Amino acid sequence: MADQDPVFQIQRVYLKEASLEQPNSPAILLEQEQPSVDIQLGVEATPAADGVYEVAVTATVQTKIKDKTVFLVEVKQAGIFEIRHLPEDQMGPIMGIACPQIVYPYLRGNVADLIQRAGFPPVHLAEINFQAMYEQQQAQAAGAVTQ
Repeated sequence: MADQDPVFQIQRVYLKEASLEQPNSPAILLEQEQPSVDIQLGVEATPAADGVYEVAVTATVQTKIKDKTVFLVEVKQAGIFEIRHLPEDQMGPIMGIACPQIVYPYLRGNVADLIQRAGFPPVHLAEINFQAMYEQQQAQAAGAVTQ
């Protein structure tokens, strides 16, 4: 019976992808105007092996002055999680809420660090309520099914 106990373990958290573009440098750096900042977040979960899943959180940060990009940063932070013997109805919340909450602080640090290394003041991503985000996605998916 002990081999059927629920298992939730973090195997590894790692930086999967990072990119930085400054397509309008150096001219855009001489602008005095404050740039606008657009931040997009995404979460994806994929099976890696039997009972092992990769959960990745992606942040895209784009700053612009007028219609010109100052910088564009995309960072994908991932974690490998062993998840076994959990009821099927708990798998969605685990991979959509619990795992992203573990990965997200690493993503925040890497985004701020990459932007600062590019010569800009760091952009600190706000705390995210992954439960609300997950519930919103579930509601949208349910709405799409009923239409």
